[in-house]
Amino acid sequence: MTAPDSAGPARRPRDVIPLREATRAWFAISLQTFGGPAGQIAVMQRMLVDEKRWIGQQRFLFALSYCTLLPGPEAQQLATYVGWLLNGVRGALIAGVLFVLPGVVALLVLSGVYVAFGDTTLVESLFLGLAPAVIAIVVQAVVRVGRKGLGHPALVALAVASFVALTAFGVPFPAVVLAAALIGWVLARRIPTLTAPPKVAADAGPPPLISDDQLHTERPSGRRAATTLVVGLLAWFVPVAVAALLFGRSSIFVDQGVFFSGAALVTFGGAYAVLAYVAQQAVEVYGWLAPGEMVRGLALAETTPGPLIMVVQFVAFVGAYRAPGDLDPWVAAVVAALLTTWVTFVPCFLFILLGAPYVERLRGNRGLAAALAGITAAVVGVIASLALFFALHTLFDDTSRLAAGPLDLEYPVLGSLDVPSLAITALGCALVFWRKWSVLRTLGACALAGIVLGLALAA
Repeated sequence: MTAPDSAGPARRPRDVIPLREATRAWFAISLQTFGGPAGQIAVMQRMLVDEKRWIGQQRFLFALSYCTLLPGPEAQQLATYVGWLLNGVRGALIAGVLFVLPGVVALLVLSGVYVAFGDTTLVESLFLGLAPAVIAIVVQAVVRVGRKGLGHPALVALAVASFVALTAFGVPFPAVVLAAALIGWVLARRIPTLTAPPKVAADAGPPPLISDDQLHTERPSGRRAATTLVVGLLAWFVPVAVAALLFGRSSIFVDQGVFFSGAALVTFGGAYAVLAYVAQQAVEVYGWLAPGEMVRGLALAETTPGPLIMVVQFVAFVGAYRAPGDLDPWVAAVVAALLTTWVTFVPCFLFILLGAPYVERLRGNRGLAAALAGITAAVVGVIASLALFFALHTLFDDTSRLAAGPLDLEYPVLGSLDVPSLAITALGCALVFWRKWSVLRTLGACALAGIVLGLALAA
């Protein structure tokens, strides 16, 4: 498929790619969204930018920078944004829903297994293989996104500074993003080439269907914004109101719907930024979880496709199963999990569909471009920080902290090295960087290695 002629009339978003073809691509992406935001962004980078050539590199990074500013999972919002660019509102809904659907199903099943069977050797062995494999995928993502997004040494320095601020000094993520935007704006006034696209290797391929300079054809308007806002708010809160009518205002479903609706508005910086708050409320205020279970839920979310914030589904499932009211425990658990997932992700669609048309019209603004270049650099540092966080929690024995409770979610004290996890991490890195295996193939091989090794150790 060839790129559109920039001299010809602009085409409507739905005509950029046939909707059926785009849907197949989003479904394929949804099955590979392991590894948190780093791995998810890398999957979209590889398929949409590098392989299919549907969107230009700078356009992709611009969308990522905007999504990073929003509360909620930036990778899922990035998928929604790109889906809107390709196919309008229908494309946004399809891309956003498919991005989270496999994770919803997988975590629903795993939550049921956890409640019914607890810690089993087979499940633990499976996680033994999957978690280290994710480390390799995240490291690959840091390399890819950094190489594509850091086109000037000043941006590399800003990415390193963001990483240090987050990991060594615990600077809140919103503060890092705000500082990066300001620094990017200041630097661009002294370095005019700061926002120039990074040089791409000769194998970049044909021009993308949506170029870096092409303007989206859907114009913003007050009427469209008002309609989007009203429909989005109704979709967000009507299910909670229905739960209040059916089960009473004091039911666990309403408590969870209201609480996680609020949590969806403060999830700046991804799931890790809000986990301590969710854990504290779920354990100490509502009693939905026992101490230590938040970390187990996070482990389940880490090893399933989709955003890591999906851990809230586990919280709701376990909490409703143990306090089902008049419902069967399993029915209550499923209803609570689905309701929580709904109120967590509906705001993501609202933010994108409401703001994207306005953001598109500002892409040519040099001041905004400079600020977003700084944010893009900060994003690389954030992804690297998340990679380190995950590696420390996977490769080092954290048993003592698990027993102490879930509220201390900072970096663990380096205890004894988990040799089996280290070995499988090395296997994953070899498959990804040396053998150039795909994400799914690498995950499958590491999962099999984990099962074999885990069962052997338990024997």
